Amino acid sequence: MILKSIEEIGKIRESALVVSKTLGMLASEIKPGVTSLSLDSLAETFILDNFCKPGFKGYNRFPNTLCISINDQVVHGIPNNNPLKDGDIVSIDCGVIKDGFYGDHAYTFKVGNVSKDVENLLEITKRSLYIGIESLIAGNNVGDIGNSIQNFIRKHGYGIVKELVGHGLGKNLHEDPEIPNYGKKGKGSLLKEGLVVAIEPMINLGTEKVHQLDDGWTIVTVDGKPSAHFEHNIAIIDGKPEILSTFNHIYEALGLESTEEDKFKSYFD
Repeated sequence: MILKSIEEIGKIRESALVVSKTLGMLASEIKPGVTSLSLDSLAETFILDNFCKPGFKGYNRFPNTLCISINDQVVHGIPNNNPLKDGDIVSIDCGVIKDGFYGDHAYTFKVGNVSKDVENLLEITKRSLYIGIESLIAGNNVGDIGNSIQNFIRKHGYGIVKELVGHGLGKNLHEDPEIPNYGKKGKGSLLKEGLVVAIEPMINLGTEKVHQLDDGWTIVTVDGKPSAHFEHNIAIIDGKPEILSTFNHIYEALGLESTEEDKFKSYFD
């Protein structure tokens, strides 16, 4: 576990905000007929124009700037030339490096009109992210985060992916501690001031079981049902969680008024 100074947290925030702006730019481009590869190209240009480097491209030989995972693809989808279709959902995971520090977060977008079941999956998964963030308090344990996500998700009967987890974040894309989306209260590493993590629930409409495709990257659900993925970067400052990334650029692009960040703040009123 590498604890960060306020100055280092500020640098991670700057990187995270470039990711946030990238996702906001992409939000208005996602529509039927668009290819994930064209979205990837837009993102790479935007990141470079903002004097940053793509954080994923070349990481363990990943070939692209974005991980774009569609429908039953959970994470690590490789962009391609297949056009998006009405009713699809698209998880876009983006990372950047600025001044030696990473930003890394994700949002699952609707393409056109989606079914009510899928709409509910997206809403519940996003809410579970903020419920997990609420437990990121100095003196708690890593298990408290996963336990809160798990208890909320299980009320809705969805599958929680266990093979993939959140993580610490800083000069490295993946640092200790790992942050599972399940767990027991009071178990795992102690959460401390200056910790910066990525919390990222990956929640399936059906079974929790997943497998990897032959491309060596893409993770899909075993039953072929959709999966949702939302991710924020958060620091413990003055003992409490402070979100370094934001979905507000996405909401602005989509013409949405309310934000999940506003709901999150109410937890501490």
